[in-house]
Amino acid sequence: MKILSKISEEVVPLSGQQHIVLLVIVACIFQFALFYAPVLANEVSRGVNLAENSQNGSNSPIADFITNQLTTDQAQASETTPNNRLPEIPDREIKIIRESSHTITAYNSEAAQTDDSPCITANGFNVCSHGAEDTIAANFLPFGTQVLIPELFGDRVFTVRDRMNKRHANRIDIWFKDRQTAVNFGVKIAKIQVIE
Repeated sequence: MKILSKISEEVVPLSGQQHIVLLVIVACIFQFALFYAPVLANEVSRGVNLAENSQNGSNSPIADFITNQLTTDQAQASETTPNNRLPEIPDREIKIIRESSHTITAYNSEAAQTDDSPCITANGFNVCSHGAEDTIAANFLPFGTQVLIPELFGDRVFTVRDRMNKRHANRIDIWFKDRQTAVNFGVKIAKIQVIE
């Protein structure tokens, strides 16, 4: 830093903005040199060594390297994501604050079931663009409260983002993407677990 400042003062006087731009450029060069260049060099070296040691008669070290890299990537992908599933997220410790039984219903984003902005919940969240069926409406829980309904949904975590008509003081309404799924859900009574 001191050397760079001294050079910028003595050789070419720089304004404050030019000095910052110069520092960013130098930082980017060092970032590449210290982190990416050795990794790239190692990969190329590994590919050339594999090509030299191969007995398959290929006449291109680069072709061997690419073939080997693709095979390695595919093997790693099959190990980490069996059956094309996403890798599992490590379990977090869930603390259950309270449990209670409630009537549970379902709704979807139709003006007839909500209001004139069916995708926007009472706290301003857009369930349509979010797309995941993890939003619930409940008048007796604060916004942002996380809830499990293990009897019906296992370990899926729902978040309170919406409200219901005031007459439903003790009910939970689950948002679904489409109307038919909500209709098929019907009315159920189940235990919920408020978690943190």
